[in-house]
Amino acid sequence: MPTIITHAVVGLALGRLYTARRMPRVWYWDALVILAILPDIDVLAFRFGIPYEAMLGHRGFTHSIPFAWFTGGLAAAICYRHCQTRFWDLWGLFFVATVSHGLLDACTYGGGEGVGLLAPFDDERFWSPWRPIQVSEMGLHFFKTTRALETLWSEFVWVCLPAGLLVGAVELVRWIFRREPSV
Repeated sequence: MPTIITHAVVGLALGRLYTARRMPRVWYWDALVILAILPDIDVLAFRFGIPYEAMLGHRGFTHSIPFAWFTGGLAAAICYRHCQTRFWDLWGLFFVATVSHGLLDACTYGGGEGVGLLAPFDDERFWSPWRPIQVSEMGLHFFKTTRALETLWSEFVWVCLPAGLLVGAVELVRWIFRREPSV
């Protein structure tokens, strides 16, 4: 799994790509960060003895497309009036922010059983055919491992840098179109 920071970066990048206007922190930006990292709530399953490969185990139901659809809709219903945006647009954005977590996890190598993208309708676990992101260790002990820098570098190169470049390019285009034409 990419680190929580990387998932949050993706949520924030998606939010900036969606709109350049000022948005409320709690109802928009915080919601995007929470939704992008929320699927990892399933690590609590370990405390209840639920095995990794179970539908409610790690990278199971909470990493699925149906979970992202439902959660994105629920969050949009709570937030859209505060964001002064259309419900359906916000639902789409929140869905993409949530589903991005499972899709990123499917692009990792170095452990795990795959991602239950279709749970609860299908218990098959999936991997992306392209898996460039080094999987990170779970828990705070991650930063004490020898692989921490390698993992963070991998996430920077394959997720954070492309997200930043894409947002930068979109911001440049927005800036060009905002400028007054010279006479």
